[in-house]
Amino acid sequence: MDMKSLVFPVNHSEETTSTDPDYAHFIEMIKKETGIDLSQYKEGQMKRRLTTLRVKNGYHSFDLFFKGMMQDKNLFNEFLDRMTINVSEFWRNPNRWEVLRDSIIPELLRSNKGRLKVWSAACSTGEEPYTLAMILADKGILMNTTLMATDIDNGALEKAQTGQYLERSLKDVPKDVAARHFISEGIQYNINDSLKKAVQFKRQNLLMDTFDSSYDLIVCRNVMIYFTEEAKNKLYRKFANSLRPGGYLFVGSTEQIFSPSQYELESTETFFYRKKL
Repeated sequence: MDMKSLVFPVNHSEETTSTDPDYAHFIEMIKKETGIDLSQYKEGQMKRRLTTLRVKNGYHSFDLFFKGMMQDKNLFNEFLDRMTINVSEFWRNPNRWEVLRDSIIPELLRSNKGRLKVWSAACSTGEEPYTLAMILADKGILMNTTLMATDIDNGALEKAQTGQYLERSLKDVPKDVAARHFISEGIQYNINDSLKKAVQFKRQNLLMDTFDSSYDLIVCRNVMIYFTEEAKNKLYRKFANSLRPGGYLFVGSTEQIFSPSQYELESTETFFYRKKL
């Protein structure tokens, strides 16, 4: 297996703390070969998830499982899928997207002369950045927006770029919005080409990579719950540093930030945090 296309920046500063020697060695080898630091994820959840995958593929130890992944790209991609839990849908928690559409984006437009720089972090299979694209298109500002979407999983990004989804993913999309932005083909719904062209998809490791700056809006939802408190703190600080003053961070329904002022953020609407001016 050629690992060159799968390598992430490596950070050797963290220490593995697992009490299971087999799993601890697996964590170390994954980090050494790919830069993915599994010690930053809650061990109980991650180990259970990966044990199920390991056993399903017939490996009796994590050491053998790692060796198998290094020889089988499909198995490695299955590992990434299991690690990142690619479960998403359009307009998840609709009332929060309505707040974004009706309150947050108008405020950002007033303060930034009608041009926006937006990032959907850990975008999974694309439902979130395409939801952003729909809202921006309906406000007539998509062409004046830089819309970036990133994820660590190549398989998820490839699916996102196809723009093809099953009907169940659209259950929360307002009917008039769905009519404007999707083309129905049987049980499959395709995103309009204009929206697909507007989103720039890119692979990224949130914990290891550096971030761009001066974003007006960063959306990262339902991802932090899988990280340790140390990793969450690191990410919130990185996100805050990547926002322009007055920019917003939009998080998921289980990811309320306690003491946002430590990151130079302030809570405005529920699950929306504005960088202090």
